Amino acid sequence: MKRKDFQAAYLATYEKGLFPGLIAEAEAVLKACTLCPRKCGANRTAGEQGFCRAGGLPEISSYGPHLGEERPLVGRYGSGTIFMTYCNLGCIFCQNYEISRLGDGQAVSFEQFSRIMVHLQEIGCHNLNFVSPSHFAAQILKALPLAIEKGLTVPLVYNTGGYDSVETLRLLDGVFDIYMPDFKYTRGDIAEQTSQAPDYPEVVTAALKEMHRQGGDLELDEEGIALRGLLVRHLVLPEGLAGTREAMHFLATEISKNTYVNLMDQYRPCGDLIPPDSPLRRRLTRQEFQEAVRMAREEGLHRIDSELEN
Repeated sequence: MKRKDFQAAYLATYEKGLFPGLIAEAEAVLKACTLCPRKCGANRTAGEQGFCRAGGLPEISSYGPHLGEERPLVGRYGSGTIFMTYCNLGCIFCQNYEISRLGDGQAVSFEQFSRIMVHLQEIGCHNLNFVSPSHFAAQILKALPLAIEKGLTVPLVYNTGGYDSVETLRLLDGVFDIYMPDFKYTRGDIAEQTSQAPDYPEVVTAALKEMHRQGGDLELDEEGIALRGLLVRHLVLPEGLAGTREAMHFLATEISKNTYVNLMDQYRPCGDLIPPDSPLRRRLTRQEFQEAVRMAREEGLHRIDSELEN
């Protein structure tokens, strides 16, 4: 698709006057929060906190152009990343532990949030990339009309750990252009041990289907920059703990053989939460990563973004 023919999904939603209804529905959810699959029920509008510990205002750790994201997002000027504070997962190997669990960030007003969005567009970023947005979906919705009125037009990226409620994703239908979920695990026992989410496999597969229903396969412009669709990340873990074969099989058979997949080899043990006898105490070997790429190919996937494929 040519970029000149592209219109961000949220602009059509705004023009139809749908945002007030979406925002009202999302704010009602915050009063007994079920934004994510944990369904804590915390009244975040009254300061109560659930698993993620997020409040009623948007909370941001950092923002700026990111040149280390996937190639279709980075382009020449970078992806406009906004790192949301906290997370709805509890990964023991998290490389952003200070943000996800320690809450390194600060609350901002909705007006400030909207100005940050527009600023990233103004400095040339090809998209707005919300990192860990699941627990702030309502706040993003509320800030978007303010940003649209300031001239926001670039695609929006939902960069998530994959632990997403289908109900919340349906609320976002017609808002986000690009979905970029992790597909972390295919086994519930591994998900429980490493991310405190035993239902992760069921949740992520349902979420992937909904994301693909909304956006379809990843579409690029004439310069290879993403405009809309699904891009899946899979962090390969030592000793096959991520269930790579099963994950690739699901994507190829239940989503699409044209799914754009980033197989990631950068796993490294972080922090003090990993048990001493766990395979996660060591880094991934090159042989393990090569095997993961081979599995993806054997399952019929061909749009693979990885260092091995460069």
